[in-house]
Formats: sequence, structure tokens, C-alpha cells
Amino acid sequence: MGMDATTNDGESNEMIDDYVPDSEVAFYVREALKSVYQGDNEYYNQLIGVISNHDKRTADDEAMLVTTLRALSESVSYIDAIRHEDLLFSILQLTIWNRGPDVMDAFVELMICLAASSGKFIDACLDALVCNFWPPVFMLHFMKQPRGIIRKEQVLNRVHSALHDIAALVPLTPKRLESIISNRIPKITAPEAWITIYVENLLRLESGELGEFVGSLALKAVVDRLVDLDVEIILDPNEETSCKGIFDMELEDIDDNDDCAEKVGHEVSRGHLSRQSLGTNDFADKLDNLMVLTCEHLKFCASAGRLDEVFETLMVSFESTVMLALKSKFSQFVMFYASSLDPENCGVTFANRMADLFLDKSGIVQIRMVAVSYLASFLARGRFLSASFVAKTLQRLVDWCFEYCQFREGEMKPTTYRTFYACCQAIMYVLCFWMGSMMDVPHLKLQLFNMPLERILQHSWNPLQVCLPSIVEEFLRQAKAARLFMVSEEFIFNDLLESDLSKAFGGQERLDMFFPFDPCLLKNTDRFIRPNFTFWSMVKTTYADKGFDQNEVPNEEDDDDEEVTVQHMGNLEESSEEGDDVDMDDFGSSWNKMSITPRKDTSANGLARMPARIQPSTSPW
Repeated sequence: MGMDATTNDGESNEMIDDYVPDSEVAFYVREALKSVYQGDNEYYNQLIGVISNHDKRTADDEAMLVTTLRALSESVSYIDAIRHEDLLFSILQLTIWNRGPDVMDAFVELMICLAASSGKFIDACLDALVCNFWPPVFMLHFMKQPRGIIRKEQVLNRVHSALHDIAALVPLTPKRLESIISNRIPKITAPEAWITIYVENLLRLESGELGEFVGSLALKAVVDRLVDLDVEIILDPNEETSCKGIFDMELEDIDDNDDCAEKVGHEVSRGHLSRQSLGTNDFADKLDNLMVLTCEHLKFCASAGRLDEVFETLMVSFESTVMLALKSKFSQFVMFYASSLDPENCGVTFANRMADLFLDKSGIVQIRMVAVSYLASFLARGRFLSASFVAKTLQRLVDWCFEYCQFREGEMKPTTYRTFYACCQAIMYVLCFWMGSMMDVPHLKLQLFNMPLERILQHSWNPLQVCLPSIVEEFLRQAKAARLFMVSEEFIFNDLLESDLSKAFGGQERLDMFFPFDPCLLKNTDRFIRPNFTFWSMVKTTYADKGFDQNEVPNEEDDDDEEVTVQHMGNLEESSEEGDDVDMDDFGSSWNKMSITPRKDTSANGLARMPARIQPSTSPW
């Protein structure tokens, strides 16, 4: 291919006259590069003009640019980092998003040749390619159109292919690329399209041929950006203090149904954390879109058989960023979704890791308390977990509590024994969700009855007066119906607000309110979480079919004819395999029911149901 070169003003270019073959163009380019050494910059400046012409181009202009870029690829050995600084700047500033396929090919070819020619250019070439991860601002509106989607694939296919080719030629490429990826990630205030496309590229790197080298870094960068957006979501200050009962209505469908919202509006606290409370929050919208991209990527990894590999990276990133976040509200659901894709491996790994962190006596107290809060919320909400695994994990917590307080006595000291109270609260919270299911599986029921729960809860440190009253109340109600142990009247809390002792336990950080896997309020992300999530309306409590008043002690014969509780879909297979009969009659109708804040109930049997919406779910840092 030859070219008919003209200058920017349309006059004849002295460097190249009329039609010139590519081989001769390469000669002219080399001469222009060499002329700089003699102080003659005429042809050199014309060469820069061809590269840096950003005005509206004709077909001839495009052809000239293509031929010039190809000629430069053949002349990279003549390019000097200092003498040809202006030319390099013009080349490296090129964006190929608004160029034709020929220009795209010529540009990436030049980047490959330049990077491979000298170590001096490797960082600059990698940076130029990474800068083409996203389009210019003026093209953002174009990206959602069919032509924009096609153009995006044309550009990114070439960019990623070039990165791979450079890595094959220059072994140090992955190491150099790591810092460039981290430095070039758009700020959280950047246009949403920029952030989204950049994250798409990071996930593409993770799953691509370079994933072996930069995959972990790319995935960590994604999680970091999720957390950065998460902590910027500001909620109504009233939401943090207005709901003294802590439990609130669990809005499974209310946010999407105005009529329903109006009917039950009086049941919802004024400051309730809901989708409406997010409003048109720009950070929430950005986070929602990035969460969807991440969940889709994890689903792809699972189908490709590499979820275990990715999950290891997620765990490291989770412990170093998400767990330490000031107010993480949604980004932790990446771990929940990844666990749901492979419960037996990823789900068990996550729960065991949180348990290990809590049980580590040498660990930092705050980290241990966060870990047990994550564990409790995960066990309660994970519909994909088996009842036997939950019981096994609870046994570890109960054993620790019993050992911790067995030879210690004294008065209540919420600030001194915070790990003990955190663990007690975690145990009771999980049992609020699981006690009914466990009571219907004989060997789990036996295991539950053999746990020294009564000795722990009636210890002189009195966790029942320090832990959240709403959790204590629901736990005692279910324990009483199941006759787990004899409950004294003094431990029955009716319409009790948070006590000073409960506040002291959580301290200013409000750890007592931290249950991180409460229902996800990000609308688009919710479709990934909901199928594997336990809403409170799905839980069949131990008192659901008893028909006795909450202040009555059940008759002995009430235990004989209990219906099987169905809490999690996944539990049915386990129960069936163990020979237990499962009654599905009551499960279907519970799917779409909403749960109401514990208060004096006006229903016939007087029982108040425990809505498990801890509000607000924010980290204690």
C-alpha cells in the first residue's frame, strides 16, 4: 500500500510526493529520524504532523497515518527516547477508538515493535495500550449503541492481543503491567462508563492468557474499587439511630411494589435502610453495575472450572480490604455469591476461615469480632449451606464460649469480654434462623440439646442482658417452644429497647448492629443473590405451629407431632439422604411473605415474628 501525502493545510508534502510505495515511505521516515541528529527537523516535524493530526480526517489522511505507523514499526531501531521525544509523545497519545481497523492494526503493531526493541520503551507502550482500555469522553454516549459495542470489541480485542504478544517477547511485561493497571484505574468520580469498561478489561485480563501473571492483581483491583465506591455511599443519618428495636421489616418485594409499600408503610421505621433510601445515589449505581460485572465473571469462572483458583484471590482481597472497610454495605456480597456457586468448597472455605479468624487467640479483638459477625450472618443467610455444616460450625463457637467462661467468674464487663458477647450473639442469631430446621433432624436435634447453651447464657457475665435484646427475645422464644432449656421469666424481653449494657458491648463502633449479609439493596445485584438467600419469611420457627402464647410453657406432648421445618432448599436433599421425612406443604407459601418488626402482636396467637433485617449493616471500624 502506498500513500498520497499532504500536509494539514492540503498543500503538497515535500517529504513524500504523490503516490509512494510503502518501502519508500519507510526510507523517508528513517531519513527524517536521522536528520534530527544533524539539527535538520523539517521532515521530522512533518512526520509529527501526520501522527498528531486530530482534525476530521479524510480517507487519504487515514491511509497516510496507516502507512506512517507501519513505516515507524520498521524503523524502531532509529528512534531515540530523548531526541525523538516529541514524536514518541504524539504516538503514545493516540487513541484508536475513533480510528478505522487499519489504523488500529498499525498502532498495535508499532506498540509491539517499539516495546520489544528496547527496555526503555516497554513501560510507555504498555501504558499507551492500557489507556486505550476506555474510549474518549465524546464517544461515551456511543458505547451502548450496537455500533459502539462492535467498536469496543474491535479495539479491546486488539489491545489485549498486543499485551499478550508483548508479554511473549518481553518476560518482564507482567511485572511492569501490574503498576500501570493500578495507577490507571479511573477514580470513583469518573464517568460510570469509564469505570465500567475499565473493570471489564481487568476481568478480561484475569480470565485471559495473561491471567496467570496479572490475574490476581486485576481481581484485587476490582475488589478495591468496589470497596471504594461502597464506603462513599452515604445513608440518611436517621437510619443509624431511629430503629431502636434494631429488627425491621425485611423488604423482599416492597421496594418494587408501591401499592404494597403504601399498605405496610406504617410497619416500617421511618429511617429504614431500603432501596428508596439509596435514591439516585451515583456511587450506588456505579457499584451496582460493577457488582453485576463481577458476579457474571464469577459465574463464567465457575463454568470454566476455575472458581477455586479465583476464590483464593477473593479471600485474600476480602481479608485485606472488605473486612477492614469503614462502612462496607454491599461489596461483601461478592463473597456470598462466589460461595453460592460452589457451596461445598467455596462456601465451606469462607465459613471456616471466618471461624478460624475468630478462634485465633492471638488475633486482634476487632478483627475477631468482625469475623464472627460475618460468620453468623453468612450461616444465617446462606440457603445453600447444609444444616449439618451449620451445626458443626455452631458447635465450634459453643465449645469456645464454654471453655472461655468455664473457669472465669465475675460481674458483667461488656467492654472487657467483647469477644465472648460477640460469639454468644452470633450463636443466638444463627439459631434464630436454623433452630426449627435442626429440631426436625434427629441427630442435629440431639447435637443441639447436648450443647451447653444454658450454662453459657446463664453465666454470671449474663450475655442475655448484654447482647441485642431483639436477638435475645427471638432466640428465647424459639428455645422455649423447642424446650431447648427452661427459660426463666426474667429473660423474656417484651418490647425492650437496647440497654446501656448492649450499647457498651458494641461501643461507638456499633458492632452489635453489624450483620453484613442482610438483604442486598442493590437492585441489579439482587438477582444474583436472591435465589440463594434466606429471607426471614422463609424461616419456619419452632413456635410457628405450636399455637401457644409466647409466655406459656408448652405441654410435653407438643414435641411429639412437630412438622418438619423447611428453611433452605439445600437441606431437603440432606434430610432425604439421611432417611428423614420432609413435609413441603408449608414451604411454598412462605416464599413471598414479609416479616414484621418484633412488637406487641395483635394476631390471634399473640406471637411476634422476628424480622431479620439488621439496620444498618455497617462495619465497626
